Amino acid sequence: MNRARRYKGSVKSKSAVTRFILFSMLLFTAALLLAADAAHAADVAFPTLKIGVEPGGNPGDMSVLIQILLMLTVLSLAPAILMLMTPFTRIVIIFSFLRQALGTQQTPSNQIIAGLSLFLTFFIITPQLQAINNNALQPYLDKKISQETALTEAMAPIRQFMFRQTREKDLALFVKMAKLEKPKSQDDIPSSVLIPAFVISELKTAFIIGFFLFVPFLIIDMVVASVLLSMGMMMLPPILISLPFKLMLFVLVDGWNLIVGSMVKSFM
Repeated sequence: MNRARRYKGSVKSKSAVTRFILFSMLLFTAALLLAADAAHAADVAFPTLKIGVEPGGNPGDMSVLIQILLMLTVLSLAPAILMLMTPFTRIVIIFSFLRQALGTQQTPSNQIIAGLSLFLTFFIITPQLQAINNNALQPYLDKKISQETALTEAMAPIRQFMFRQTREKDLALFVKMAKLEKPKSQDDIPSSVLIPAFVISELKTAFIIGFFLFVPFLIIDMVVASVLLSMGMMMLPPILISLPFKLMLFVLVDGWNLIVGSMVKSFM
């Protein structure tokens, strides 16, 4: 009897809860309908977005808009400019080769390699940045020189830096492909020819340094593989044994100091 009473009580409570939920849903639906009718009756104005071209009364407005458009274009190309006109390319490739030579998979991570390469890039080109600030940016902000003069003065230190790091063979290749006359001086070589020549020179230098980084670690891998083969441990991956030895060698010779110091000095 007690069980029957409990069952009936639970059924009644459940039916009451169900009725309450249905009643709440009906009230909510009715409120939405009333709100929609009220909004329709009041003719509520919703915001709109319009994009168009209107005639300007001042010709200077057009030049300002063009300047903003050019600035946004330069900002979108800033990563490419940073990678291709600075030491960033060589540094990040060398660090990638070092990580592969050590066999540490994703250690250090891509974020660490990119961040360290970025700060080293700014450290190396600090003299060029100071020259750009003194000779181009500050005079332009003080309205002492025009935009064309500021751009020329800003490119001068960067061009000198790229000329120092570019091989004559690579530069001659692009001068020949561009069908230019034999330049008498560096000023006769346009930046459109200098930049790709600088990039392939940096790639070649980075791959040469990467080769020399691989050699000592490759020797360790070969020695460990030979020892394991002679002991009959053919199923044991050599990388598991050689990795601690490679890390120990890299730490004992102070590898980060040697590599970073050599890279920075190669740009001086």
